[in-house]
Amino acid sequence: MSSSIAAIHVAKKQLGLDDDTYRAKLARITGKSSAKDMTEAERQKVLTVLRNDGFSPALAARRGDGRQKLTGKYAKKLQALWIAGWNLGIVRDRDDKALLAFVKRQTGLDHTRFLVYPDDANSAIGALKGWINREGGVPYGNTNGYDWLSVDGAKVAWAQWKILTPGAGLIVRKGFDEEVSRLTGAAMLPEVTAKGWQTVMNRFGEQIRAGKR
Repeated sequence: MSSSIAAIHVAKKQLGLDDDTYRAKLARITGKSSAKDMTEAERQKVLTVLRNDGFSPALAARRGDGRQKLTGKYAKKLQALWIAGWNLGIVRDRDDKALLAFVKRQTGLDHTRFLVYPDDANSAIGALKGWINREGGVPYGNTNGYDWLSVDGAKVAWAQWKILTPGAGLIVRKGFDEEVSRLTGAAMLPEVTAKGWQTVMNRFGEQIRAGKR
């Protein structure tokens, strides 16, 4: 999907247009009711009209430091994976700009807000998961028979522990359970919350990055 089609869909959502109103507007502007059927020049004409109607491509919530937050249906998933890569020592730059550059390489789209269709999002998510699996040993989709490994945060934390403790295995985890309990307060691994696993991942990530300096 081209960036202009994605931008038109973002504008539709931002302006609160229902499907009938949206298609009628496209037809009035170009004679075509679908952005996919338009030429690039026609799409740009549509975007010009939508901007005049109040669409702002740059409109996004901002962080406390003034930087734009990542927005879009798949932004949180991609950001969580990117930070997981950072905590595994795979991703060198945790900044959102680096993630956006990765997304553009995979999809051709400039921002997570343009990831409207699942196929585009899956191109970026799948590539990122594949990278983390190959370089970090995170077994997405595989629990190895352990219920506590059904949570992605647990998978990442366990992969981190294997980096920090060469030779660690699932049966004899060489202090993993105790360290997770110390960091989260949970008595057993299945009791660790998503927030708890994030705490563990962040702590292990600090240790991994320190060891690579």
